[in-house]
Amino acid sequence: MQLRNIAIIAHVDHGKTTLVDCLLQQAGAFRENQRVAERVMDSNDLERERGITILAKATSVVWKDTRINIVDTPGHADFGGEVERILNMVDGAIVLVDAAEGPMPQTKFVVGKALKIGLKPIVAINKVDKHDARPNEVIDEVFDLFAALDATDEQLDFPILYGSAKQGWMADSPEPPAEGQGSMEPLFELVQTHVAPPQVEEGPFRLLGTILEANPYLGRIITGRVSSGSIKPNQAIKVLSRDGTLIEQGRVSKILAFRGIDRTAVDHAEAGDIIAIAGLEKGTVADTFCAPEVETPLQAQPIDPPTVSMTFRVNDSPLAGTEGDKVTSRVIRDRLLKEAEGSVALKIEETEDRDSFVVSGRGELQLAILIETMRREGFELGVSRPRVVLQRDEATNQLLEPIEEVVIDVDEEHAGVVVQKLSERRADMIEMRPSGGNRQRLVFHAPTRGLIGYQGELLTDTRGTAVMNRLFHGYAPYKGELPGRRNGVLIANEAGEAVAYALWNLEDRGPMMIEPGWKVYQGMIVGEHTRENDLEVNVLKGKKLTNIRTTSKDEAVRLTPPIRMTLEKALAWIDDDELVEVTPESIRLRKALLDPHERKRAERAREAGAVA
Repeated sequence: MQLRNIAIIAHVDHGKTTLVDCLLQQAGAFRENQRVAERVMDSNDLERERGITILAKATSVVWKDTRINIVDTPGHADFGGEVERILNMVDGAIVLVDAAEGPMPQTKFVVGKALKIGLKPIVAINKVDKHDARPNEVIDEVFDLFAALDATDEQLDFPILYGSAKQGWMADSPEPPAEGQGSMEPLFELVQTHVAPPQVEEGPFRLLGTILEANPYLGRIITGRVSSGSIKPNQAIKVLSRDGTLIEQGRVSKILAFRGIDRTAVDHAEAGDIIAIAGLEKGTVADTFCAPEVETPLQAQPIDPPTVSMTFRVNDSPLAGTEGDKVTSRVIRDRLLKEAEGSVALKIEETEDRDSFVVSGRGELQLAILIETMRREGFELGVSRPRVVLQRDEATNQLLEPIEEVVIDVDEEHAGVVVQKLSERRADMIEMRPSGGNRQRLVFHAPTRGLIGYQGELLTDTRGTAVMNRLFHGYAPYKGELPGRRNGVLIANEAGEAVAYALWNLEDRGPMMIEPGWKVYQGMIVGEHTRENDLEVNVLKGKKLTNIRTTSKDEAVRLTPPIRMTLEKALAWIDDDELVEVTPESIRLRKALLDPHERKRAERAREAGAVA
């Protein structure tokens, strides 16, 4: 049987996972009566809730006499570390582009990596049934993008298909087929003819680890493509690191191959196939799994450096341990190290106090997904505000900071306020052009620091109509101080349960973040102050009772609904001296130092340092 390995590349929400569903359906991977969840490849709960792909996954279909291994890649720049490794496994790529939006930043990011390693792309224009579809203009934009990314003449001569993954068809023209006539056959045939068979090297067994996962029955499972040789269960192999040092030796307990949406145990795997192997305890992503006689490791793609870091620390609030069962530094450390093994874009560093860890990644979303996953597993954490990872230029001793390319699609009437707000955050405008339907496309180069917390402000300024996409651009000289949060906070001065009467009396001080009956403690943030300074308030003070009854006294207290803080919103909103307390049931905001006297001492020390 012939073999083809392809990746599906697209920006978030352009229809990758829906396309994979359709390919599986039409290739007969499901039975006629089999009930299958929509977006079957998004198996993770968070992926289903958010409608995004977080983890890269492989599947395979058989079309005529060809087995096609398909890799569904994440469409979000924060999970780019996943994408970079995946491209080592495949020989071709389907670049899926929305017929209305055109190529977006993440498409550019992954396509750039794919072209660099010599993959020949197939361009599929999806969602041509949308009312604002403009397929011909989008093709021109894709061509310009490829040319800007230094594609070769062969890569620029890409085949084009138009279609709708939702309706289940692809064709040579954007005209929809007659009812019940369309299918994915043109795409399958193009994959057969345009994508080269896997390049097989001579020699004994070698495989580059690409995806790592833990299985309760089989232990560590490593997925990758067999570069050379073949492998059978119980065969002796060893693991080499990127620099060639021996990590471990062992035997393969099981070989799993992708067959439809299931993984099936097989008794033999040849060069070129994408498989998963179990049985080794230490080998991880970017390591080479090979026969005992092999001495040189396979080359792994270099991974872009992390740009944002956060401090994860043991939850030391008075309510610690009341909601979660994983609260000690040891279990938090083990969980973070386990995450870093499977995600090469994450970096974990221990601090001197042993109760906190600095976690660095590609962006706020990647770290927020990690925190959300941990809280669902029963962890309690205190998390700091995201900080950017700065570098220093050794030649000039100049401080460098990460810069992102920001693309914002916004209605024309709101373009002015977006330009003003981003210029305050030290962003440089690169391009401004109409994108159809009275909308503008604004392109900026902005420091990552300035974008932390901007998403919510952007949606407020544009009445929820703007769409922002970000992509790491590079490091540039430090752009100076940026404006921070303008308002102070309201801090609880006692521990207990919040009282409606007290909250009602404090409403003129600022909007609240808690409801009556919620547990509070000294140092916990209960609301936003209307002024710049922080204010300690009493949210436990009840109404004085008398034996006189009047109509006005007995009126029910009507409270303004509190501000609802999601995890991402809370991380972006807090200041440097504040933390987000994350538990399986709650997200609370607090001061890092709960004692008011300690806070005053720390403030005086900061002021003295600033004067010095």
